[in-house]
Formats: sequence, C-alpha cells, structure tokens
Amino acid sequence: MDHDITVTGGLVVDGTGTPARRADVAITGGRIAAIGEGPFAARTTVDAAGAVVAPGFVDLHSHADFTLPAHPAAETQLAQGVTTLIAGNCGHSPFPLPDPTQTELATVFSDAPLPCDWTDAHGFGSALEATRPAVNVGLQLGHNALRSSVIGAENRPPTAAELDEMCRIVRDSATAPGVVGFSTGLIYMPGLFAGTDELRALVAAAAASGLLYSTHMRDETSGMVAAVEEAIGVAEAAGARLEISHLKAMGPENWGAVDRALELIDAARARGVDVAADVYPYTASSTDLSSRLAEWAVDGGREALLVRLADPVQRTRIADALRARFGRDIDPDGVVIADLSAGEFDACIGMSISQIGAARGTDAAEAALDVLAAHQGSAAIVNHAMDENDVRTVLAHPWVAVASDGWVLTPTGAGRPHPRSFGTFPRVLSRYVREQGTLRLEEAIRKMTSLPASRIGLHDRGVLAVGAAADVVVFDPSTVDDTSTFDDPWQLARGVQTVLVNGTSAVLDGKVTGARAGRLVSRSK
Repeated sequence: MDHDITVTGGLVVDGTGTPARRADVAITGGRIAAIGEGPFAARTTVDAAGAVVAPGFVDLHSHADFTLPAHPAAETQLAQGVTTLIAGNCGHSPFPLPDPTQTELATVFSDAPLPCDWTDAHGFGSALEATRPAVNVGLQLGHNALRSSVIGAENRPPTAAELDEMCRIVRDSATAPGVVGFSTGLIYMPGLFAGTDELRALVAAAAASGLLYSTHMRDETSGMVAAVEEAIGVAEAAGARLEISHLKAMGPENWGAVDRALELIDAARARGVDVAADVYPYTASSTDLSSRLAEWAVDGGREALLVRLADPVQRTRIADALRARFGRDIDPDGVVIADLSAGEFDACIGMSISQIGAARGTDAAEAALDVLAAHQGSAAIVNHAMDENDVRTVLAHPWVAVASDGWVLTPTGAGRPHPRSFGTFPRVLSRYVREQGTLRLEEAIRKMTSLPASRIGLHDRGVLAVGAAADVVVFDPSTVDDTSTFDDPWQLARGVQTVLVNGTSAVLDGKVTGARAGRLVSRSK
C-alpha cells in the first residue's frame, strides 16, 4: 500500500542532536511510517533535495492563546516552520475568567478584545479547537488570571480558603485537554503580589497534577540571580519540573549575570532538580509599559493606577521611582512604544519614551506616565536592554531551548511589534548557526524540537522517528532567514519550503496552503 506522503532526498536532522543523515521520510495517517533509504511509494512526493528535513519546531513560550481564536491560520508561525505553540506563559491565560458574566477580554497581546464564551480551561480549550487552528497548541494556566479570579487585584496574601480554591482550580485545569503547565509572571499585576508560600502551594498542586511550572521570574535586572534562586527553591520544595522563561539580564549594569544564573541551573540539576530555561535570539524584550513601574503603583490594577496618576502627589512619587531605575536597569532611550489603543499618543508608536519626553519638553519618566494616563494604563513596548554576548551564552547552554515569547500571527497589522513573532526560529538558524557558528545545526534543531517537547511531556512530537506525529519542516539551510526588523517588523521569514502538521501540508513551495490540521496536544501521563 502506498504511503500518504514521502519526503525524498533531504538531509534528515531528527531533533535528538545526533548527526544529520541522508534519508527519505514516509508518512501515513498523520504519523511517520518509515525513515531510511527510499524510495517509498506514496501518493504525494515532496522533493527535499538540498534541504534539511527536521521535526516541526516547538515554541515553548508563546502568548498566542490570546490571538489564535481570531487568527487560527497562524501564518507567521508556519512561515518559520513552527508546528506547535505552548501558550499561557508569564502568568497570563484567557482562563479562568474573574467574572463569569464577562464577554470580552482585552490584553496587550491581542489587537482586539477577545470574545469570551468560557469560564475555565475546559471551555477555552473547546472554543479554541472549534476554530481549527493551523498549528498544534498546548495550554498553561496563568497565575495572574488565577489570582484575579479568586482574590482580585489586591496586594495581600490569600486566605486559607482562597489558597485552597486556587489549588483546586489548578487541579481541575490539569484535567482539561491540552493543558500542559502552570505559569507565573512575577513582575505583572497581580502575580507580583504573591509570596513564596503561595507559590510553593500552587506549584506543588501543579506538580502533583503532572504540569510543568514555567516562570517569568520576579526580577530580570539587578535582582536576577536572587530570582533564579527563588524559582529553583520553589520548584525544589514542590517537587516540580521548572522552566525559567526567556532567561536574560536586563540593564547594562547587570550584563554578564547570566553566567551565575546558568551555574545555579547546573548546580540544581546536579542535585536532582528538573530545571531548564528558554531564550529568544534578540537583545530587546517586549511587554507592557506599566510593568516598569513600582509594585505599589499598580496595587489594585489599572483603574487604581489611573487614579494615582491623576493625583499630583502620587504621580510625582511614581515618576521618581521610575526615574531611579534609569541607567541602572532601564535605558529610557531603549523603551520604545510598540502599540497603543487609539488616543493621544497613537502617533508616537516607534518612538522611545526619551524621544516623547523631548518632544513634549519633559523627561522620559513623565512621558511614560503621560502615555499610560492617556491609554487606560497600558501600552505595549519594545525594551532594548540586553547584551548580545549574554544572548549567545544562554543560547549555547545545553538545557536552554529556543522560544519566541511572541503572539502576532498575521503577516500584516498595526503598530511595531517585536520581530520575534515573525523570525525567532529562522534567526537562530541563520545568525547563530550559519553565520556565527554558535550552535551546530543538529544542536540548534534539538533546542527547537525534542528539548522543548520533552519539557511538557510531548514524547511523540519534536522528533523524526517511526510512530511519531508527522510534524515536519523542510528548509533550505543556505537561505533560511528572518526578515522582520524592529523598524519594519511585518515581514515573514524566508527559506522554509514545506511544513506538515499532523501529516497535512500546511506550507508547500514556500506558500501557506490554508490547511488547518492543528490540535490540542496531549502530554504523556
């Protein structure tokens, strides 16, 4: 009997880190049926001569749960060779909803409010499946959403009853299809109000339910090393698998601290803690401008922040606290407005807060607060604050996966989003493999495939092996590249020729086909 598809004549890099080899790959029923010397008879043949054949890339750190419902075609991901997105990171997830009557959810991650007809992980997963996404998706329960649903935006520890309820929701979410992890974002409101005891209890509930614990740590600036220690300590006490999200040191005075962070990871692994990390290949981050403010300034949420900004005394205090971070861990010249809701400053997209301040005859701190006050306490930023040597150091570590931290899924749109949504994976292959030699091709692909898949218990994805799911990418190693830039981000990656998602052709001859064969992933129990 003929196979469904055969990929012929390519250099197979199987995702495990082992040396590449010439082989054909046969696919039947959405699974890999054979790998070896062909030819294999098949109804469809993909010519991969001169190209690399690899497992579809697994993006361990995405926020696409907020954008996939509206943009299930996921063109920016398929153009990179990404076939699986793990969402719900940094403590942000579209569930549980704090108000069961809520009909829309607005976040910095989406270009429009997300219509909501669910309340929990089960409901959101069902709604997402109904959109028929073009890529596979794994979900995580976000601590910010969880805390908001039980405690609200208050800066206080949970009562015993509230903590019990949060642990119950963790356990219930773990039973929902597609849920693979629990995440925290400890610089974001209200997650930043959580103490270590709260985290230990929730992470223990997650670990007991088989979930990965991923964390955007409490500090990525001068307190980064202490934050790594806290994250490892929480995971170790809870018996959890830990993923440190987008490991980096922000601010010139903190560059080089990643060396100590990696030493802590190695030491923890040596004593039996299952800890790893991920990184994106850029020296700029992207987040909400309000996350640069002092903790007390955002106590109570955005409405409370706006009240404080309207009070001259409190506003001065907020500005002084922000100003005190300049030069130490925030470069105001590098904090660039990426997107805004319509309003007074929407013409300032692409400008730094220093430039906005100069144009208004004020300083960068006042400009930042002006922007927040005029745009409901929220503004998406790109923050240029990291060192290229640090990026290379982290990327080269054997327990660090490649991940995007992106969420933009469409090839056109408004604003100036971070180029990581468009080019993370091709950028590693072009810049850090082909041009710089920081990574061997086989190791780079391992960091994009089997390593991230293993972190969340996906043992039938991230590898080219007989019986594995037929998520496959074929790319030209001499031309694969990211084309998106900070000044002109709306550019698809190039060099990816073919992408199969569950054995269905999602990209052929470099063009997205429109097929939508993605599904919610299932972790091994």
